[in-house]
Amino acid sequence: MAAVHTSSRPPASVVTIVLLLALAACGGRDGSPTPPPTSSSTAAPPTSAPTTTTTVAVAPATAPGCPAMPPRATPSPTRPRYTLRASVDPVAGRVTGDLAVVFTPDVATDRLVFRLWPNGPRPAALGGRLEAGPVTVDGQEEPTLSPDPTTLVVASGRRFEAGRAVRVTIPWRLRLPGGADDRVSIDGGAIRLGSFFPILAWEPSVGWATEPATGNFAEASTATTADFDVTLEVPSGFEALASGVQDRPGHWTATAMRDVGVSIGRFTKATATAHAPEPVVVTVGVHAGLAESAPAYLQKVVVTLEELAARYGPYPWPTFTLALTPGLGGGIEYPGHVMQGPGTLGRTTSHEVGHQWFYALVGNNQGRDPWLDEGLATWTEAQAERSLTALVATAVPLTGRGRAGAPMAFWETNPGTYYRSVYVQGAQALAALGDPALVDCALRLYVALEAYDIGRPADLIRAAGAVVPDAAARLGRFGIGP
Repeated sequence: MAAVHTSSRPPASVVTIVLLLALAACGGRDGSPTPPPTSSSTAAPPTSAPTTTTTVAVAPATAPGCPAMPPRATPSPTRPRYTLRASVDPVAGRVTGDLAVVFTPDVATDRLVFRLWPNGPRPAALGGRLEAGPVTVDGQEEPTLSPDPTTLVVASGRRFEAGRAVRVTIPWRLRLPGGADDRVSIDGGAIRLGSFFPILAWEPSVGWATEPATGNFAEASTATTADFDVTLEVPSGFEALASGVQDRPGHWTATAMRDVGVSIGRFTKATATAHAPEPVVVTVGVHAGLAESAPAYLQKVVVTLEELAARYGPYPWPTFTLALTPGLGGGIEYPGHVMQGPGTLGRTTSHEVGHQWFYALVGNNQGRDPWLDEGLATWTEAQAERSLTALVATAVPLTGRGRAGAPMAFWETNPGTYYRSVYVQGAQALAALGDPALVDCALRLYVALEAYDIGRPADLIRAAGAVVPDAAARLGRFGIGP
């Protein structure tokens, strides 16, 4: 019963946000009653909530010296198309499913590579396990290799020609890790499913990305933009918030997204419409038992989506969902869907919304170039939170100083310095380009040129150089190069 309310648009840079609390207690997706919160320390949600109005100023989209923007790049018409079906059993802590994907390589290859990210070090240590196979290609079962637990290679000896589509089907079974502070977990009756199925690790014009899994398993992922048709079966009393558009109970379509995320729980929800600049239906769900305000997070998301769209170009999808679930210490981004834990209303929300442009819209190889999404998302966070001065003044550990562009293989051996050396130092490198408005201009140009693709440092340096002529030298001082 989540309703979407719109308001008339005020003049110039003023945004009016109307919030409506929609209670999960009114029924799950199948119309059955949703159980009340399980924690006695959390007050039961009210049966209704008043409408509130908030006004904020939105930053200008351009600045003196900013060149005219080219039309935004469009997704490849031959992008992969996944059909994904999954059945969730919270009691057993298992998910079973199957996928079919139509894949058209743009360069010839002698293999197909799928990544099984739940088998990475951290979820595996807590009992997580993704099993996949047998693999069928164009109706014929093919032999596979597993050079490591996170990599499934179809190695039949055949050649997959550029421009020729193949259809791959894979049944899979996932055992959920319990209590994992991560994107695949079951905790407190809520389930997080992110990068939870076999996914192609293709980088257009390059080939397969096979960087080893790391402690933060998503920081090794590379996934090309694709379309997803997702069907989920969840037990009565549970519902899902997910990437994409839900057009009927248990079914979502996600268009031109590089991955999908799903959160399952007993949600109290709030829904509103952002204008970023096209209408975006925003839904926030708080899992039962968490003392968090869905309307407060909703307001934060709507304001941030609208501001960042003004800075970096339109938000590309018609929906955005955020789920607050227990056992998560921060936030995790997926295209059109964000997972957050309790107490993350402030800069975490701004950071994860920023990832909708830098990782979701413009992708990157997160194992090779983690700064290219984390540093840029930290910049958007600082702009949204008005915290750039404090961020620039933050000390970077000596071990990481001048190494902002290092790969995850380096940070795995220096985990204590990762945040300040990559997130903070990456944003500091952008600040070194000069006027923040011109930095935003460079990032907007980068988005326009590289949307739906997998960006590389050279692409960002090229865009920045169009705005700040000596951008390469300035970024190079932080260890960022092509």
